[in-house]
Amino acid sequence: MDKELKIEAKRFKKVREEQNYTQQAFAELLDIGLSTVDIERGKTKIPGKAIMRLLKDFKINPLWLFGESFQQYVVINGRDVSPKVITIKEDNTESIVLVNQKAAAGYPHNIQDVDWYQTLPVFNFPLPEYRNATYRGFQVEGDSMLPNIHPNDWVLGRSVSNVTEASDNKIYIVVLHDSVLVKKLQKTNDSSKIRLISLNQEYLPIEVNIVEIQELWQVNSKLTFGIDEPSGSNLLKELQQSMEDLKGQLNSLR
Repeated sequence: MDKELKIEAKRFKKVREEQNYTQQAFAELLDIGLSTVDIERGKTKIPGKAIMRLLKDFKINPLWLFGESFQQYVVINGRDVSPKVITIKEDNTESIVLVNQKAAAGYPHNIQDVDWYQTLPVFNFPLPEYRNATYRGFQVEGDSMLPNIHPNDWVLGRSVSNVTEASDNKIYIVVLHDSVLVKKLQKTNDSSKIRLISLNQEYLPIEVNIVEIQELWQVNSKLTFGIDEPSGSNLLKELQQSMEDLKGQLNSLR
């Protein structure tokens, strides 16, 4: 039944749930009757005044609402650095795209190429930390983030839609027009620039213009292969085996 629903009905419901409103409370907020149940079932079209209210109150992009854009939010201030392409499964949930070192070299130039994304592997983490947001995995090249992040590690990042939302001294995946960098971000007195800092002190900080940033992903976790087995814990053994299975899948794509 859900598969037959139009995308605007699904996304309208998604917005309501993300904002933690009941159907009755959301209808009252949007001034469209007693409940949103008919809209979410696809029986009633979304009224124009409700679309305008979603834009005004939650910055919801009307084009995204009707499936004509990948950008859920309209950026009023700052620079839009949200993902240009996302991958959706049949159950309308997002998959995590994995970008290895080889693919990262071409990532900035294929950032809007939907067909190119189809060549990349995807996977899902069935954990609450990876819900209600877009995540992407990138394989690290080089030693500039030692000792915290090693060469060939994978970092998982949550998408950031606006540079102004970035936090100081957090690690980000920064997609420029010609490269993909994993660095600690630091804002400067010049609002048109940010400073990117390596954890390895042998590397000097670099400053980049915000207009050069195509996408920004805040790193919240990493995958490290080749972990020494610490104990006889069955859970740890299962986790290590899962990591080895994922490593095998990634190696088969090279």
